[in-house]
Amino acid sequence: MNVRDWQDILSDVTTSGADAGGWRAVAGNRASGIGEDMYLGHPSAGVYQLKTYAKNPFEVRGVGTRVARRIDDDLDSLFPKKDAGRFGVQSPMTDENEATEAARDLESVLEAHSDAPTTPGDLFEDVMGALDSPAYGPMEHDSYGRPDGLDDLSGEFEEAERLLNTELDELVDADETNRGFQ
Repeated sequence: MNVRDWQDILSDVTTSGADAGGWRAVAGNRASGIGEDMYLGHPSAGVYQLKTYAKNPFEVRGVGTRVARRIDDDLDSLFPKKDAGRFGVQSPMTDENEATEAARDLESVLEAHSDAPTTPGDLFEDVMGALDSPAYGPMEHDSYGRPDGLDDLSGEFEEAERLLNTELDELVDADETNRGFQ
């Protein structure tokens, strides 16, 4: 298992070439220690596990790995369906021209949706398309705890769970983030 920086894992997701709207995610607090757990999955790109924490208000640190090459029938039921919340992964704009074009496209989408009857799901899809998001879809998330799907996925990938917990705890210790204020 290849444990890497969490941003490298997100880079793999954004450059996977998988259908952008086919991703699903489950996220919430870690079972122990500070930080958050997240699983990102796509039927053809596989399943990625991330563990992150906020070192300070301006810096997120973490680790991750690919835990499965694809989503099989056993894993499919552990990820949310269309009626869940939403998430999106966005690559940074490379220059001012790209940002201006994306803003113009986004403005067009919002104008079109303000003039016509639409659903929140349709708006989300069109916004992700206008921003050229490489990965987005339904997400089960709990800001204050752990959704059931997160515990179920952790149980499926126990070895990765142990290894990533150890790696993240080492980061936290090295950063002295767990010391608190003195």
